[in-house]
Amino acid sequence: MSVESCNTWLRQYVRDCGAVAGTVHLQENHGLRLVAAVNIPEKVQQVVEWVPSGKGMAGQALQRGEPIFTCNLKDDSSGAVRPGAKAVDAEAAIALPVKDQAGTIVAVVGIAFAHERSFSSADIEAYVAKATSFVSQLNGGLSASEIEG
Repeated sequence: MSVESCNTWLRQYVRDCGAVAGTVHLQENHGLRLVAAVNIPEKVQQVVEWVPSGKGMAGQALQRGEPIFTCNLKDDSSGAVRPGAKAVDAEAAIALPVKDQAGTIVAVVGIAFAHERSFSSADIEAYVAKATSFVSQLNGGLSASEIEG
C-alpha cells in the first residue's frame, strides 16, 4: 500500500465520520510511524512522525489497546493531549487502535472534530469498525517501513 493509498483511505474515513482532520500511524518497533495525514499542519506532522508507545493520544492508544479520546483538545488537562495536537484546528479527538485478526495492534487511526463533543460507546464502536477496514487494505499487514513513498 502506498502513502497515496493511505491518504485516500484516510480522507474517505474522515469524511465518513464527520471529522475535519485525521492521521494514520502504523505500528513499528514499540511505537508508531505516521503514514497519512489529512488537515494536519506540516509542523505537527513533523512532530508526530514517530510516536513512542505511551506518548500522546496515539501512543496511549497503542500502549493501552483501547481508544483514547478528549472532548476538547484545547482545554484537555489529562496529559494525553500533546501541545502539537492543540495546534490542530479542531476541538474533540479520538485515537483508535486498529487490530488485525490475531488481535495485534497494527495501526492507530486518529480523527478530530470541529466542535467539542462527547463520545458514546456506540460512536466509538462505529469508528473502530470503520477503522478496521484499513487493515484489509494493508495487503497482508505491511509495516510502516514497507509503505512506498
